Amino acid sequence: MRVFFGIIIGIILTVGGAYIVDSVRDTSGSEGSFNRPVVNWDVVDHSIKGASDTLRQSWERLTGHAKGD
Repeated sequence: MRVFFGIIIGIILTVGGAYIVDSVRDTSGSEGSFNRPVVNWDVVDHSIKGASDTLRQSWERLTGHAKGD
C-alpha cells in the first residue's frame, strides 16, 4: 500500500512541478529569446480525454452496458 501511495504522490509532484515551471516562465520577446515550455498542456488534455473515452467504452463493453449493442 505504501508503494502505491508513493507512486501516486510521485506522479502528482512531477506533473505539478512541470505545471508550475510552465506557469512562471517568461514567454515575452522574440521567438528565440525564451525557453520552450516543458509540456504542451493542450496535447496532454487531448491525450487524457482520448484515454478516458477509450477506458469508458471498454468498461461499458465489459459490463454489458454498451450503447447500441
